[in-house]
Amino acid sequence: MMPLARPQEILLPVTTGLIAVTVIVALLINLVPLPVRVSEIRPDFCALVLVYWGIHQPRRVGFTVAFLLGLSIDLVDGSLFGQHAFVYVLQLFAAIALSRRVLNFSLMGQSLHIVPLLVGGDLIATAARLLAGDELPVPAHFLGPLIGALLWIPLSVLVRLPRLPKTGGDRV
Repeated sequence: MMPLARPQEILLPVTTGLIAVTVIVALLINLVPLPVRVSEIRPDFCALVLVYWGIHQPRRVGFTVAFLLGLSIDLVDGSLFGQHAFVYVLQLFAAIALSRRVLNFSLMGQSLHIVPLLVGGDLIATAARLLAGDELPVPAHFLGPLIGALLWIPLSVLVRLPRLPKTGGDRV
């Protein structure tokens, strides 16, 4: 017996403003200073939002946005210049390449597909830092991408909310 297809919601189109707001909010969340113990396991919200838009709107968010966002994180964070830009571009490329596949799954299945994208980006960033002479991060650091994959579900729900059609008694 074939499983029944998931019912498709009809959503309003994505606006450039919504994309910009989500990217700016992710940048601001990444920049919030946290205690050292908490910042070690903080997921990369910019990477998560870029992957989200790469999967849901692959033609709307380009590599230039990913590159500039990565450079801004590098400048503010004081990390190796270009490290985040390189990682974000690779993650966005992988998200765009996998977008049609990932959208066929439920939100839980999508979050499982997001894990390798986030872990891979974190491993590449860690390798770049190690090559630049930095120390190996604490093992808890690698929980960040897993937490980010778990945040995929609330992110998807929150970004979908402004796109739900307005229903009301104003119909003529």
